Amino acid sequence: MFGPKAYIYSSRIKKNISEIRKNNRGKNLMIVVKANGYGHGILNIINILKDDKEIIFCTFSIKEALEIRSAGIKNNILLFSKLQNNWIDIALENDIWVNASHFDDLNSLSDYYKKNQSCPKIHLKYDTGMTRLGFDIKDQDNVMDYINDNSFLPVEGIYSHFSTADEGDPTFVETQLLRFNSILKTGKQKGFSFKYIHCSNSGAILNNYGPLFNTVRVGMLAYGVAPSDEVPMEINVEPVMSYCGPIVNLRKVPKNTPVSYGGIYVTKKETNIGVIQMGFADGIPRSWFEEGYISYNGEKYKIAGRICMDQFMVDFGDTEPKIGDEVLIFGKRKNDFIPIEKIARKINTTTYVLLTSIHGRTEYVVQ
Repeated sequence: MFGPKAYIYSSRIKKNISEIRKNNRGKNLMIVVKANGYGHGILNIINILKDDKEIIFCTFSIKEALEIRSAGIKNNILLFSKLQNNWIDIALENDIWVNASHFDDLNSLSDYYKKNQSCPKIHLKYDTGMTRLGFDIKDQDNVMDYINDNSFLPVEGIYSHFSTADEGDPTFVETQLLRFNSILKTGKQKGFSFKYIHCSNSGAILNNYGPLFNTVRVGMLAYGVAPSDEVPMEINVEPVMSYCGPIVNLRKVPKNTPVSYGGIYVTKKETNIGVIQMGFADGIPRSWFEEGYISYNGEKYKIAGRICMDQFMVDFGDTEPKIGDEVLIFGKRKNDFIPIEKIARKINTTTYVLLTSIHGRTEYVVQ
């Protein structure tokens, strides 16, 4: 298709994971592939990494987990979403780990086990400050007592989620760590030894916040992108994706020519205006036009006017690019490099939002 392309570099994500492992020796490694592999294509990522049997893949939905299993991937999979009774069967049949974050979840899994003499492996999730899913810390004794009273339940892991690990101030992370360590202490006093203990996400790893326990849970860092501009990128990773679009039209226009909706961009001289066949329906943030640019043959060129649904225009000045050539929106390809972090900072959003917005007519090319 003549439209946007997301180039996915196999060697880069493998190198990124090697660097992450080097910095976290001896830790179990979870790679988060939810939201279509952070926009990279979930099947693209797992097929690149499928020979690494030690990786635990983390998804949000049961649908994502089944996509992985349908591709023949045998790696362990942890599901983040709230437990639903109607897919406990499916999780068990496909060896998908589930999280229990409420007593209702434990009751459902206990009832299921009593009826079927089996149930999916379980990770206990505690809310230490995110105020999202998770057992309340005040219930730590009751949760551990419940597990002891229902010792047939296959509880293998325990975890929480930092809410500010990708920010510069460690104060609340330290509060969450104290809470989580209190929970672990209670578990130890009651005879528990968890196979997987995980809190540390990409931000926590980069900011070196506290103990990493025995498992690290990596999302954005695996894709070679900083989770925010408040973390030091001291691990040698590269962006896994380069997002590009084709030049489909070029015309020379005179000075004072309005371009795109509203005519708010007006040419300052005679110039070459190129049309790029991709738009906000494919995931390019519309607000990027104000300060935005693309890269072509190692040079930056200004986006001319508002980004349209299907296309946008670029002011190439005196340059006459070739129809059919591609421009770089973000990433690193050949002589072109535009950090997605820079776009996120300029338009006051996050790299998570930008990457997971990629959709529409985007073609993935795995290299």
